[in-house]
Amino acid sequence: MEPFISGTKVPATSLQGEGYSAFLPSKMRTDIAWQDPQVYTLLEQARGYLGELNAYAKLVPDIDYFISAHVTKEAEQSSRIEGTQTTLEEVYLDDEDLGGQEKINDRKEVTNYIASMNQAVEQILTPNQPPLSLRLMCDAHKTLLSGVRGHNKNPGKIRTVQNKIGGSQDSLADAIYIPPRPEDVQQALVDLEHFWHNIDPAMPNLIKVAYAHYQFETIHPFDDGNGRVGRLIIVLQLMSYGMLERPVLYLSEYLERNRQAYYDALMEVRENNNLEHWVKFFLIGLRDTAKKGRETLEAIIDLRHDYERRIERTPSVSRQKQMKILLRALYSKPVITAQEVETLLSVTKPTAHKIVNELAEVKILKEKTGMERHRVYTLHEYLTLFNN
Repeated sequence: MEPFISGTKVPATSLQGEGYSAFLPSKMRTDIAWQDPQVYTLLEQARGYLGELNAYAKLVPDIDYFISAHVTKEAEQSSRIEGTQTTLEEVYLDDEDLGGQEKINDRKEVTNYIASMNQAVEQILTPNQPPLSLRLMCDAHKTLLSGVRGHNKNPGKIRTVQNKIGGSQDSLADAIYIPPRPEDVQQALVDLEHFWHNIDPAMPNLIKVAYAHYQFETIHPFDDGNGRVGRLIIVLQLMSYGMLERPVLYLSEYLERNRQAYYDALMEVRENNNLEHWVKFFLIGLRDTAKKGRETLEAIIDLRHDYERRIERTPSVSRQKQMKILLRALYSKPVITAQEVETLLSVTKPTAHKIVNELAEVKILKEKTGMERHRVYTLHEYLTLFNN
């Protein structure tokens, strides 16, 4: 078996006449041997926890109500890696409650990620639609950059100019990493797409996902937004392989928490051909995230039952049915105002205020502004499950 070679440096010249070396990744393979037996241990653990998460997601009643928070958490953490400062709670706030244009812009990047994920997942789940593909990837990228930072960097289109990672803004000389030349990108992507669909059993699916993520980030096919699209593809690839039926995995939390180790592990492959180190790092994250995801779903079910018991302790039996309808909606959007309750439940303003006040009294809702008017309420214990 041939040793793994990640790629080679290719000499190139920039439009400004500057000489540099771009990295050209090797064609992807499935016949890679692993020297460290820990790879197989981690693979088994990750596969087990992911299977439990997927099975539990199928058993949870009304799982679609809880999918939104999972996707939002993934979007918030993946965007945070790229520098946005939006919190999970802020994703659900109105513009006037965010506190400035910078916050609004950051939140827009997160909501774009959510829209991008949702449209891609819908296509993956639609019968007779193409599986994960370069076209789906480009469509996701176009949605991701619509109207936000990077909107002028050819959303949805493969790059035709050289890009780089790190270093000064105007020079390639001190870049940390220089991806493939523009003329090499398309063929590298075709190879990646073939690898996505390769059913060779020699390489387990979870290792394929790890390897494919490394390869995508190494190709860096877009002018901007490569990190977010690459992390989005992880979930889509797992769904394409039938290992997840719903997007209930938020791996970006692990990657954000270990951001420098994440970047270092990717560079370790490019510089030292050490794919094994990256695979172990990825499998540890997948294992721990899937385990936490299953525990979160378990906690959601317990909290849901507790919420329903608290509602049954409220004084007005006639309003309890309305409260349960509202509670279901809050699982998808856990931040709300009395005015929104009024519209959602088609009730009068006084009734809406009574409902939120009674839910606050039994500690289901928590008022966050401290103001007398324009008050905002959160389903705070539910949000805490995703923030811990």
